[in-house]
Amino acid sequence: MDKIIVSIVGVVFIGFIYWFFLGKREKGVKAERSIDVLVKGGYTPSKIIIPQNKTTTINFTREDSNSCLEEVVLSDFKIRKYLPINKTVSIQINPSKKGDFNFSCGMGMFHGNLIVE
Repeated sequence: MDKIIVSIVGVVFIGFIYWFFLGKREKGVKAERSIDVLVKGGYTPSKIIIPQNKTTTINFTREDSNSCLEEVVLSDFKIRKYLPINKTVSIQINPSKKGDFNFSCGMGMFHGNLIVE
């Protein structure tokens, strides 16, 4: 009887781990001309959908004192900006090609994603 209980608990635990790490998917937030991103324990929203060949302004506002979040790096666009606490820093990009482009903090510990459609 105890082997059955252990097996059931194991299957439930494996299902929980799968749901927790792989089941959560953030939906992308669509931005036409501008979007506000809160920098607090990461980036919110972290998945941003922007149009191709149109200038989009991304407004980063940092509320986290973590030194890792002092910079935002958009390496595909050759952009690296310092983010002072409680101030908004605007970055304008005009992507010429479609695809997925990552952005991150200066140390590469926190990540976000720009999807160009």
